[in-house]
Amino acid sequence: MPRRPESRLVYSTGGEKAAEPRAEPEPELPSKSAPGIRLRLERRAGNRVATLVTGLPGRAGEAAELARALKSACATGGSFKDGVLELQGDHRSRLEELLLARGLKSKRAGG
Repeated sequence: MPRRPESRLVYSTGGEKAAEPRAEPEPELPSKSAPGIRLRLERRAGNRVATLVTGLPGRAGEAAELARALKSACATGGSFKDGVLELQGDHRSRLEELLLARGLKSKRAGG
């Protein structure tokens, strides 16, 4: 029995199913050929420093895998959120070497 347009469904034992949400494709991050990788040093409270890496190439999953490899190679703690890799300490020189070995260009940003 079809519903009348002016009525509101309160409870149903079957019948119409709610539309399932569609999966959105992963956002594309900058390509390998784009020299958009930036290495920046950020000073935190208590005279701590953190290295921020932005512009890692590939899709979100590929960039996360690269971030995991870089974090492991630097033997430091950190996180990867919203396309930004954050490492504890100053690792700019080591990251430049690692990225160059993978054929990726990077650039230091900031002062």
